[in-house]
Amino acid sequence: MAAATMMACKSKPVEQDTQDNADSTEVSYLHEPLIQSPYTADPSAHVFEGKIFIYPSHDVESEVEEDDTGGHFNMKDYHVYSMDSPTAEVVDHGKVLDVNEVKWAKRQMWAPDAAERDGKYFLYFPAKDTADIFRIGVAVSTSPSGPFEPMDRPISGSFSIDPAVFKDDQGEYYMYWGGIWGGQLQKWRTGKYLSTSDSPYADEPADHEPAIAPKVAKLADNMIEFSEEPREVIILDKGGEPIKAGDHDRRFFEAAWVHKHAGTYYFSYSTGDTHNIAYATGSSPYGPFTYQGVILEPVQGWTNHHSIVKVDDQWYLFYHDTQLSGKTHLRNIKMASLEHLNDGSIKTIDPMGNMSK
Repeated sequence: MAAATMMACKSKPVEQDTQDNADSTEVSYLHEPLIQSPYTADPSAHVFEGKIFIYPSHDVESEVEEDDTGGHFNMKDYHVYSMDSPTAEVVDHGKVLDVNEVKWAKRQMWAPDAAERDGKYFLYFPAKDTADIFRIGVAVSTSPSGPFEPMDRPISGSFSIDPAVFKDDQGEYYMYWGGIWGGQLQKWRTGKYLSTSDSPYADEPADHEPAIAPKVAKLADNMIEFSEEPREVIILDKGGEPIKAGDHDRRFFEAAWVHKHAGTYYFSYSTGDTHNIAYATGSSPYGPFTYQGVILEPVQGWTNHHSIVKVDDQWYLFYHDTQLSGKTHLRNIKMASLEHLNDGSIKTIDPMGNMSK
């Protein structure tokens, strides 16, 4: 197992790719990449067996033409990485799952997550099936470092992207997921897949309507299927009204994550075309969650995707940017200390400058 060097995934409007060509020698970065090669992104971090394990997507050069559905994010496999401590060297455990090993999957293995239950480890991942519809699959291992054996079929009733699994204090596991535009969540507004247009924006609600909500469902004891019908995760403003579709500074785009601190559930997510990692709080893993602010301001590159994990008594944020390549689809993962303030808010991190606010 060699020390790692590396970068991650998602959809973007081609005309808005304004950050990719920045001259990295003229940019200030608050944190350095954890891995130099290969490229990695969308890091899901967990503490298993006393170590930090990171489950990112694996960015690669692609022959697919860049488009607004993110077809050029054509990732094909997953590696697992670990660290003995937050300051330790990153270890690459090698390739643990390939798209060719997944019977139902055709392409685009985007942001994954992992969970442990009763000594088994479960890797959850999105991929497009033979009809080019995103589904969520599961692969199983007896070790957090893999390799993982995929199930023959995706989770029944699953769709869209970015699965994230949260274990509550009662031992229940909840999966959150969804991503609009290239992530196809907007095409499931009626409960069935709508393919009314090739445009990723065609099935969105009007600006004055409630934003498309991410999904949540409790996992069954076997961890490979849902135990209930998916529910909407409602994000409210402080007046108690659902965030509107036209409110791009606060509405959900993709990259759901949940952590619990001091009895409060924190639902964090990417706002997509406004490039923030925002957060909302609630008293139940199902929500509703009330919008509170921004955890991570825009990074270099179009996408912004994160995870939050507690190691001993310190919280950490894992995220990605394009420092190494300057290209949207070739990313590198990073980590930062995360601070919860006494009033329950989270201190905002400026990845291109200083922690403040």
